[in-house]
Amino acid sequence: MRLRYFDNAATSWPKPRSVQTAVSEFFRRGGGNPGRSGHVKAIEAGRTVLEARELLARLFNNDDPSHIVFTKNCTEALNLAIFGLLKPGDQVVTTSMEHNSVLRPLKFLEDSGVRVCIAEADSQGRVSPESIAEAVISETALVVVTHASNVCGTITDIESIGRCCRERGVALLVDAAQTAGCVPIDVKQTEVDFLAFSGHKGFLGPQGTGGLYIRDPDRLQPLMRGGTGSLSDREEQPEFLPDRFESGTLNVYGLAGLRAGIAYISKNGVENIQKHDLRLLRILLEELSGESKITLYGPCDGTGQTGVLSLNVQDRSPSEVGEALEKRFGILTRVGLHCAPRAHRTLNTFPHGTVRLSWGIFTTERDVLAVARALKSLAVRH
Repeated sequence: MRLRYFDNAATSWPKPRSVQTAVSEFFRRGGGNPGRSGHVKAIEAGRTVLEARELLARLFNNDDPSHIVFTKNCTEALNLAIFGLLKPGDQVVTTSMEHNSVLRPLKFLEDSGVRVCIAEADSQGRVSPESIAEAVISETALVVVTHASNVCGTITDIESIGRCCRERGVALLVDAAQTAGCVPIDVKQTEVDFLAFSGHKGFLGPQGTGGLYIRDPDRLQPLMRGGTGSLSDREEQPEFLPDRFESGTLNVYGLAGLRAGIAYISKNGVENIQKHDLRLLRILLEELSGESKITLYGPCDGTGQTGVLSLNVQDRSPSEVGEALEKRFGILTRVGLHCAPRAHRTLNTFPHGTVRLSWGIFTTERDVLAVARALKSLAVRH
């Protein structure tokens, strides 16, 4: 049975051949530790990291590549920004659509004296900029919003929220785990202060890669301190970028693959990738329209979301539907709460969750039509 992969919101698959080759080639020919030595292999490793950083800077319209620091995933990048900026007495504003990568650090800080204010999204997962503006007070130090929900794909208007934050002198942290590489992001236009991204989703890179764009490094304390390969005669952490935030050996093998993934994305064009995702979304929405036993969540208008669609089949649990899709039709999805319990409460899908379909650059119209047929079959036969 041919497998059809609809779990790209968790991690993209398949990876481009160029990504596979880049990782393999670094294992075979690379191996040096960037910044730690002066020999040819260390220099080549450093060049690999620098080129990945430069590609990201161009893609995000950031003039200084050193303001992009690498982490092992988007979660670590979010933690770096949250713990590096907030202190007891501060207020932070976030939304009901956030992933646990945001909610759990904030819950921890709330117990330590940080006030957390949550702006509620509507029943389709939309967060209004006005709700963010109303929540900001004089003690607000940070606004944290997801660029797109990992549950239903709803895209947040970060440009308007960015203007609101700039007018009030509040830092804005955007979780771009679901959009980086799939939706165009301009850090100048959106006035984002911190942008956390994943390397293994929209950028098509290996797992264990991610990073954080930092507009003003002076606002942020490092999450870790340690060896950087620079200023080795001192016990103090370097203050310059990116070393201030990149202690320890980087995942250079992963970054070699990430560099190739970003190059692949850049060649195809993020705008074209977004058009592809929306075209498949519209096909799926059209195929499932009128199916009274299938409930869809999110905007479902064919424009205001990413390549993600959550649904439920009447009188069937998400796990039952997911199991049937895999065993009977070879369709791989994710079921349950998707690490975002507040989002599911907002969408009225708590505690059972949803069946989440998420496609990517290699998903075809034939794949989407096969999913639609399978879902209709499951709805009819029950």
